[in-house]
Amino acid sequence: MPERLTLALWETNQAHRAITHTWEQAKRLIADGKRLTLELRPEKRSDAQNRRLWSMLTDISEQVEWHGHRLTSEEWKDVFSAALKRTKVVPGLDGGFVVCGQSTSRMTKAEMAELQMLMEAFGAQREVRFKLWVEEC
Repeated sequence: MPERLTLALWETNQAHRAITHTWEQAKRLIADGKRLTLELRPEKRSDAQNRRLWSMLTDISEQVEWHGHRLTSEEWKDVFSAALKRTKVVPGLDGGFVVCGQSTSRMTKAEMAELQMLMEAFGAQREVRFKLWVEEC
């Protein structure tokens, strides 16, 4: 068995077969004294969503000035993820402020879609021209 096993589950019969097969492997490892961890969670963002996210962030960073500043794509990602999650801002250890945001890499597909809708609305208000995106997310 590999170091880590990730199963995509999308339909009840398929999920049952995948879990049953995995249980047989896990049972042998546990019998051999190995300790395992099982994690069930919603599917994370797709690669296509990730590519679209960075394309949109680049477009915004190239076209929008924010309160007299040009922000990098990474800085815009922090701004949008903080806005989506309504995160708090706290004083930093050595001055300044820290935004307590959520990592986009941990977002589900639904959360990523919501983030991109927020970016689209923001872009529409500021006449951002997004590059044509034809890949399905």
